[in-house]
Amino acid sequence: MGDMTNSDFYSKNQRNESSHGGEFGCTMEELRSLMELRGTEAVVKIKETYGDTDAICRRLKTSPVEGLPGTAPDLEKRKQIFGQNFIPPKKPKTFLQLVWEALQDVTLIILEIAAIISLGLSFYHPPGENNEVCATAQGGAEDEGEAEAGWIEGAAILLSVICVVLVTAFNDWSKEKQFRGLQSRIEQEQKFTVVRAGQVVQIPVAEIVVGDIAQVKYGDLLPADGLFIQGNDLKIDESSLTGESDQVRKSVDKDPMLLSGTHVMEGSGRMVVTAVGVNSQTGIIFTLLGAGGEEEEKKDKKAADGAAGSNAADSANTSLVNGKMQDGNADASQSKAKQQDGAAAMEMQPLKSAEGGDADDKKKANMHKKEKSVLQGKLTKLAVQIGKAGLVMSAITVIILVLYFTVDTFVVNKKPWLPECTPVYVQYFVKFFIIGVTVLVVAVPEGLPLAVTISLAYSVKKMMKDNNLVRHLDACETMGNATAICSDKTGTLTTNRMTVVQAYVGDAHYKEIPEPSSINAKTMELLVHAIAINSAYTTKILPPEKEGALPRQVGNKTECGLLGFVLDLKQDYEPVRAQMPEEKLYKVYTFNSVRKSMSTVIKLPDESFRMYSKGASEIVLKKCCKILNGAGEPRVFRPRDRDEMVKKVIEPMACDGLRTICVAYRDFPSSPEPDWDNENDILNELTCICVVGIEDPVRPEVPEAIRKCQRAGITVRMVTGDNINTARAIAIKCGIIHPGEDFLCLEGKEFNRRIRNEKGEIEQERIDKIWPKLRVLARSSPTDKHTLVKGIIDSTHTEQRQVVAVTGDGTNDGPALKKADVGFAMGIAGTDVAKEASDIILTDDNFSSIVKAVMWGRNVYDSISKFLQFQLTVNVVAVIVAFTGACITQDSPLKAVQMLWVNLIMDTFASLALATEPPTETLLLRKPYGRNKPLISRTMMKNILGHAVYQLTLIFTLLFVGEKMFQIDSGRNAPLHSPPSEHYTIIFNTFVMMQLFNEINARKIHGERNVFDGIFRNPIFCTIVLGTFAIQIVIVQFGGKPFSCSPLQLDQWMWCIFIGLGELVWGQVIATIPTSRLKFLKEAGRLTQKEEIPEEELNEDVEEIDHAERELRRGQILWFRGLNRIQTQIEVVNTFKSGASFQGALRRQSSVTSQSQDVASLSSPSRVSLSNALSSPTSLPPAAAGQG
Repeated sequence: MGDMTNSDFYSKNQRNESSHGGEFGCTMEELRSLMELRGTEAVVKIKETYGDTDAICRRLKTSPVEGLPGTAPDLEKRKQIFGQNFIPPKKPKTFLQLVWEALQDVTLIILEIAAIISLGLSFYHPPGENNEVCATAQGGAEDEGEAEAGWIEGAAILLSVICVVLVTAFNDWSKEKQFRGLQSRIEQEQKFTVVRAGQVVQIPVAEIVVGDIAQVKYGDLLPADGLFIQGNDLKIDESSLTGESDQVRKSVDKDPMLLSGTHVMEGSGRMVVTAVGVNSQTGIIFTLLGAGGEEEEKKDKKAADGAAGSNAADSANTSLVNGKMQDGNADASQSKAKQQDGAAAMEMQPLKSAEGGDADDKKKANMHKKEKSVLQGKLTKLAVQIGKAGLVMSAITVIILVLYFTVDTFVVNKKPWLPECTPVYVQYFVKFFIIGVTVLVVAVPEGLPLAVTISLAYSVKKMMKDNNLVRHLDACETMGNATAICSDKTGTLTTNRMTVVQAYVGDAHYKEIPEPSSINAKTMELLVHAIAINSAYTTKILPPEKEGALPRQVGNKTECGLLGFVLDLKQDYEPVRAQMPEEKLYKVYTFNSVRKSMSTVIKLPDESFRMYSKGASEIVLKKCCKILNGAGEPRVFRPRDRDEMVKKVIEPMACDGLRTICVAYRDFPSSPEPDWDNENDILNELTCICVVGIEDPVRPEVPEAIRKCQRAGITVRMVTGDNINTARAIAIKCGIIHPGEDFLCLEGKEFNRRIRNEKGEIEQERIDKIWPKLRVLARSSPTDKHTLVKGIIDSTHTEQRQVVAVTGDGTNDGPALKKADVGFAMGIAGTDVAKEASDIILTDDNFSSIVKAVMWGRNVYDSISKFLQFQLTVNVVAVIVAFTGACITQDSPLKAVQMLWVNLIMDTFASLALATEPPTETLLLRKPYGRNKPLISRTMMKNILGHAVYQLTLIFTLLFVGEKMFQIDSGRNAPLHSPPSEHYTIIFNTFVMMQLFNEINARKIHGERNVFDGIFRNPIFCTIVLGTFAIQIVIVQFGGKPFSCSPLQLDQWMWCIFIGLGELVWGQVIATIPTSRLKFLKEAGRLTQKEEIPEEELNEDVEEIDHAERELRRGQILWFRGLNRIQTQIEVVNTFKSGASFQGALRRQSSVTSQSQDVASLSSPSRVSLSNALSSPTSLPPAAAGQG
């Protein structure tokens, strides 16, 4: 049934493609509907329709061995017909939308309203023109000309609001642009291996076309749908599509369907690509989710029209009426199916709102991804506190002004309220209101979120240069708080360039590579065959790129080391591989973290079988019962011989920091054929050929990087799969452990024994006894890694909760990477799965890049503290000046427009200037701040209050005696529309000068003396300070009425600048006062213990929704949200369909809550319509529905 309706739904496409019919033997729809089948159904369908997979390859004009010819016209044509491998992202918000969003700010709205009222009143002249009578309250009449200029203030406020909005919108827009850039960069970095014209090449995922032969291997994230052609032991984790956590074994005759978005957990093989982009299984789900958003409407019209070329004819044939696709010549049953599908298309619409609304609720419930980002938490709290204080202040200001005015006018001067005076009084009240709002505007530090964003965005951009590709914004800042790093050994601490340096062959231990002549010919042949055949054929050693460089190692590095050994023995592995191509391998047991070995079975010419094995020496030697002697003859190898070998050969090698690998083989008779699935019997009774010691040298920069970490208060632990002696030797070379210290080096088994109780359950207090001293965990499995990370994070052993960073490269590191506060994936050696689970990708796989990340993270924190120190000084001073000024002189010395200018420079520009300070090495000389250290330390509080005292003293001096000092008219008690006075201009100018010089003071927050240190390394800072100064000159000299400024003389300017310079001197005075004496200073912005412990216990394994994603949810960012939300919905729908209990849908522990919420929200009509939409046959394959 599924196919029937599908083909109807797509019939219009087939009409367009009939012209292409001759070119390829199958259309996009046929392939697409084929990919919706699973397991045996699919095998049957392939047999019936096509014959076999080779026949499909022939129809797609591709060769299973040679691949596509790879010519440009052919690739182009395939893209035309079958679509491109790319899912169009959501349209970014336009600049106007961002402007509209910025306008939603409450304080701005209040200002706008006030300004409009003020404007309206200034144009309304009361009939009696008896302004004199009404205005005498404030003394001094006003000229006609000035009354005319009354509109200017309102207009100026509106103008400055527009400025603020544009700046905010522009910032958001550029941020969005950066994220798009970041995203496309991450997407471009994704490459996949395909065969073209017989050559194995890596191409960007977006270049893959239908008909490509792709090579899949352990750890890949499949980029497109395809059919399995050949391979061995391929197991796939399809949970991202089906929700079934069991791994699915793929084979040509049982289940050849490989789906995009699923993970290869084991094995390797080849597939022919049959569906890409919006036609692949993942693409279909994305389309359902309206990933295109705006394209939604178009998509309804051409719901299945992935191919751009094919929609030319479709407008003529199909019209969308009321969401029912009606087709001129469709018969009844067809149009019925069509209606269903049209409805399905229409019902995708509610899904969008459901997505938006419910997703938000869901996110709120799941706010804690690894808790709220520390900084965001502290800042939100601080901003709320400041905002409340500002609100109270501004309210009091308005009340005092209004009361004073009414009492003064109507009680003291006993004026009657004349009707014709009403507009004038209202104008006064509006003016008071504007003053109040201005106080509020200055009090609310809207620069805070901006500073965080700018600082993080800037850091992320710069971290790219330091080989850190940040995927989640807040990871950058969390890294600054890191107290522990659990690092892999291979490739991170070491160069990942393996070379065999010692060998034990034919009863002799060679300390360097033996002469080929010294090894028996029979042994040599076995050795070469065992290494060449029993390794992935994708692993090769290629000639160096440049003269004199080392040969390039491609593929698995350990295998490269072994192949290098073959070459060092003056042998060649290529002919052996040519003689025994991959297709002829009889059976392969691929390497995984359980087996810790790899074996390949081949059929010998006499029909008997031979199996080659290689793996960790202590594991493979346990399975050996013979060993080749000097003459190349097998001799008995007893357990006691093995113990001696371990003592004499393996341990000495391991103590030199070498990885030991054992190579062995076993022969089987041709009949009876062994039971290959019974691994325990097969991998036994082996004959050892040789044991080699592989060196993976420590990266030269690592010891220094680890020393920096330790100095910065970060503990580095090594977690590795290697044996304990090797691990310990490397740890000493790196400086992770120093001889003579009190530390632990454990093996995975021992670690597990110590942390589990009698019942085998993990106990936190047992972990607490171990982790503080643990430095090396060897022979560890991925679960051990996860247990360790979780144990350290959940530990209450220290007064600060530990913040743990973890590096990982393998598929099985996913859980540990997700659990850690910051997960680093390896960009080169890492598998796609690890990258998906990580927060930061190390593009050069180097440990020293992690140290850079720590530096940047601490820098973000410091930048924000710098900005806070500066911002709060401005706020305190401005609010107090506006408040007291208003109360004493009925008018704020700083006018609304001036306040807005101060707010603009102080908030927006200062956040730019201070948030972009480059990091310095000194950041690594202190311990991490920890999670409950307040944002504003005592030192900072001292600076804020100290500078506030200086500024307030000077401003009040100028306000009350300034006119005497400068011999100018007093600006106090001026009437409503009086011209700007020099007196108030001097106050405004001095105020700004003091802020400018204080901005330089704010560059240091730990009480350092030299505030100019490294100032020229930050060009942005210099530009902004000079730019602000220049604009200030323009405002004062030419600002006139709108800015309430009157031009100043040169000597007055000099005084203003001189008072400003005093800030620097005063800063030195403050630095002299020891903070320890000032016990009364409170710190601010700390996260209390209570908020600290989130519902960690409640939602232990909850789907962790990224906090940054929630913060920046307002459409700023398009993070790749996994398919989880969709999975869930589909699962819930499946459950409804199969009528099973909810257990089915809730099977995946990993997202219990997000699912239970889905189940809950299914009652809302929008979700129910989704279930109808999804139950239409187009969207879900029947087999998948059965799985619920």
